Amino acid sequence: FAATLRESTLPGVVKEAASANLSTLRSTTCFRTGDGEFHGFEGSNDNRGCCHGNCTHVWNYETSTAFLFPSLAHSLRKAAFGYSMDDAGAMHFRQSLPDGKDRSGFAAADGQMGQIMHAYLDWSLSGDEAAMRALWPRVKKGLEFAWVPGGWDANRDGVLEGVQHNTYDVEFYGPNPLCGIYYLGALRAAEEMARAAGDAGSAAEYRRLFETGSKWIDANLFNGEYYIQKIRGFAKDQIAPSLRSSMGSDDTENPQYQVGEGCLVDQLLGQYLADIAGLGYLVDRDHIQKALASLYRYNYKRSMADHDTVQRTFALNDESAMVICDYGKAQRPKIPFPYFAEVMTGFEYSTAVLMLYHGMAKEGVECINNIRARYDGEKRNPWDEAECGHHYARAMAAWSGVVALSGFQYDGRSAAVEAMPRLNVPNFRCFWSTGTAWGGFSVAASGLRVQVLKGKLSCRSVAFRARGGRSTATLSGKAIGHQATVRNGVGRIEFNETLMIGEGGDLRLDLRV
Repeated sequence: FAATLRESTLPGVVKEAASANLSTLRSTTCFRTGDGEFHGFEGSNDNRGCCHGNCTHVWNYETSTAFLFPSLAHSLRKAAFGYSMDDAGAMHFRQSLPDGKDRSGFAAADGQMGQIMHAYLDWSLSGDEAAMRALWPRVKKGLEFAWVPGGWDANRDGVLEGVQHNTYDVEFYGPNPLCGIYYLGALRAAEEMARAAGDAGSAAEYRRLFETGSKWIDANLFNGEYYIQKIRGFAKDQIAPSLRSSMGSDDTENPQYQVGEGCLVDQLLGQYLADIAGLGYLVDRDHIQKALASLYRYNYKRSMADHDTVQRTFALNDESAMVICDYGKAQRPKIPFPYFAEVMTGFEYSTAVLMLYHGMAKEGVECINNIRARYDGEKRNPWDEAECGHHYARAMAAWSGVVALSGFQYDGRSAAVEAMPRLNVPNFRCFWSTGTAWGGFSVAASGLRVQVLKGKLSCRSVAFRARGGRSTATLSGKAIGHQATVRNGVGRIEFNETLMIGEGGDLRLDLRV
């Protein structure tokens, strides 16, 4: 594993960020109980865990477990969709141990929607339809909790207008991009799962809500540069039980702690998970590009010397960083949401990864480099990116940089591999992983090579960039029957039968004139 990652022709800082943060899985932030189940705090204080219960809206950011330790990811999903979800479908965002005795907290909109997207990602990486079908009734219940009276989307129009607790430890009142685009991603994920589970009626309804909500958000929340919040107050008796915390606004009709028209680092977080899971665009493609350009223009501070950090200071002086929310183009609320002026690496990584996916690779790598320059071993511990406690779980979003730049996408449902790197590097090499196997692949003028180093990879088709012409396919030196097509510079080789490539398997494909 170490050799394959080291030899990948990715920018060194992307590999460093991804691998350094994997150490969190071996820190006191994470543990397993006697039954083998995996659990995690948000981070670690000096003498005790910080913020218990594998908090959904924090652990949503990381992809390390899904791609490298899928059994741990499945354990997180077992907790979230298990006893942590109450009879109404509210997923209490912190798991209490021992499991089954008590529920902690209440429903967080971003946490709940992100777990639905993660459930889809787990299925896509493994292709395990039986496991997906077993989880499906709970996924459905969790998604449709959004429709309860006084809930997040009580009028079922595809837009979260209700009171939405979120990772900023308050509730956002009214439509906002963080929770709203997450909801669109959950609807897309649930649509795919519903269709595979034979629930055509639900799939059609989720699709309707997705299309309606996506159009509404683009028409009403995009201000020409980025997505904003439309603040809406509610009378207390209009808010469903268990949707408010003691940390949010006391005045529900004129709520404090809102984003308003600020440029929020997390405005496209749902799209971040959608890109990783292969769910496509959730909102307008051009708007995504403009929003990312705005984040680079407004939130990215090349020096923190003149930036007022009114709470915790995670970056300072001449260091470069991306702040949570910038109000340079809008009036800041009198009492804005917590942490708006702070810098935290998990948020920076997820935004940088979005840039990698959407044609801003140079800018994305630059933002990752800024993080590692701060955690360089002199200024700060390079294996301890802090937030609420040391070894903070959200920072494991750094692994997503490897996933994004590799261009290696796997859909276990159809055993389809796509290998199209997002870097134009001669003789490209990179690590890859799915829910059942991992290895290395390389792209050169001579074609594509995929090696399985551990596990088994089910493969029916492979797509990669090609000019067209004569095709060859071999597995460990033996020719394989196949058909080849080329369209718009992308070659697709479909095998006559599904291959099960075991440990040591060496798949070589060529498509050239």
